[in-house]
Amino acid sequence: MSDNAARVRSTDGGEAGGHRPGPLATVPAEPGSAKPDPILVVDHLTKSFGGLRAVRVDHLEVQRGTITALIGPNGAGKSTFFNQVSGFDRPDSGGWTFEGHPLAGKPAYQIARMGMVRTFQLTKALMRLTALENLMLGATGQSGERFLPAIVRSWRSQEKDVQRRAEELLDRFNLTRMRDEFAGSMSGGQRKLLEMARALMVHPTMIMLDEPMSGVNPALTQSLLGHIQALRDDGMTIILVEHDMDVVMGISDWVVCFAEGEVIAEGRPRDIQSTQAVIDAYLGSRTGDQHDVLEAEQ
Repeated sequence: MSDNAARVRSTDGGEAGGHRPGPLATVPAEPGSAKPDPILVVDHLTKSFGGLRAVRVDHLEVQRGTITALIGPNGAGKSTFFNQVSGFDRPDSGGWTFEGHPLAGKPAYQIARMGMVRTFQLTKALMRLTALENLMLGATGQSGERFLPAIVRSWRSQEKDVQRRAEELLDRFNLTRMRDEFAGSMSGGQRKLLEMARALMVHPTMIMLDEPMSGVNPALTQSLLGHIQALRDDGMTIILVEHDMDVVMGISDWVVCFAEGEVIAEGRPRDIQSTQAVIDAYLGSRTGDQHDVLEAEQ
């Protein structure tokens, strides 16, 4: 049995630490359960690659202002699902709404402008730009990017506001000392913080984090967790794909488990750790030679 699989069984599922169940306290722990105030609603979403069915989600709702974790064994469809709803890939069928607005068919940049942004497991920092420049580039609606305002230089006051916000975010994520350093000189953990800060430049209402702890050294893990909780406490909705069960059980308000492209279970952390379908998905339902399939989804 892998260490992470064991934690599915043994991690304390109480509401201490980072949990804040709030409106989810009375929601049934079952796939497709309705939420009191969903910000994201997905219906009949499917995606196949040749003969492989990667995603088939009949119905899923994400509660506003909470941290929702997506878990599941390698190849379960978590990252593919992320790519569909964030506009980076097109599903075969189905639809989804964000803040009540249909998103099917919209490109990623339009979805981001509507307030749903995402990060990637492999960071997308521009290595030959400084930390400050990376953040400023993430701001949307900059008039200097249009031809006429660029000529008459009417963008200067706006750029000062953009720079001010970028510097505030550098300070929030403890990256001020890296302000003028190239992103390529930063550690993997620092680039994770930088990417999260850059996502906030568009003033999102929901942020999707794809394995935020992957490649992060232990010294920065707690810092990242603290920032994620702080964003939730500020009213932002967080969805994260994560394979580290200590992180999932310690920080999540709600957990959704994928297996073979489908949602097989969802609930509070304490519900998930005792759900037989989740244990079977990670360990295999056979009682004899169980396979260790709990690896990070590629």
